[in-house]
Amino acid sequence: MVDPTSARESAVTVERQGRVLLMGLNRPAKRNAFTRAMLAELAEAYGLLESDDELWCGVLYAHGDHFTGGLDMVDVGAELASGEFPLPEGGRDPWRLDGPWSKPVVAAAQGWVMTLGIELLLAADIRVAARDARFAQLEIRRGIYPFGGATVRFPEQAGWGNAMRWVLTGDEFDAAEAHRIGLVQEVSADVAAALARATTIATTIAEKSAPLGVRTTLHSAHLAREHGENTAIERLRPDIAGLLATADGAEGIQSFIERRDAVFTGR
Repeated sequence: MVDPTSARESAVTVERQGRVLLMGLNRPAKRNAFTRAMLAELAEAYGLLESDDELWCGVLYAHGDHFTGGLDMVDVGAELASGEFPLPEGGRDPWRLDGPWSKPVVAAAQGWVMTLGIELLLAADIRVAARDARFAQLEIRRGIYPFGGATVRFPEQAGWGNAMRWVLTGDEFDAAEAHRIGLVQEVSADVAAALARATTIATTIAEKSAPLGVRTTLHSAHLAREHGENTAIERLRPDIAGLLATADGAEGIQSFIERRDAVFTGR
């Protein structure tokens, strides 16, 4: 596990752990509130995760006591007013709204998880929260509305009523409620345990799951969400045939026959 106290001076730390890329929000003195530079660095980290074939899964977490207090409005106000958030070369949308995405992300959250924080969790594929996590989609109380995907992803993942209860009021809710509505999949005792659990899940994906199978699974799920289940269904049998024709497909069958763990290469 990455030691949260050993971060280099960067708005978003990046560290490889085998085939897992750990991406740490690193502005703890400001409750990890996002500046333009921080958004750019997260975009670069996501770009690295997607483009590097040696990386098979990502972990998004935060240094310090809080996941994020949201956007630093003093710093990002001009971009927000213009509606433009330019990406650095090679970067990907920090809200992960510019799909398709082929690498899964596991997120760990603690303390304040405000506005953008909820949207970063919704953009991840699996989420773990520390028991002290406190959530609020506060935009409605600031005269705006969530523009980083919450209006689409929150109802989709938590159900309409559950999402509207929190998006339309801006009320705060706790980790138990986040777990109840499916915003997070697990609740851990504290920040260290949440990060350890998220890293374990990501490592399991990177070390035990076939990367081509993972990418195809994500593609199928996104296809169903974006183009309807019939479109995804049409790809099921062609895609499984394609996977079985790969070296990893052959290895998966052979490992089953030999009753051992498969060793996948991504080919």
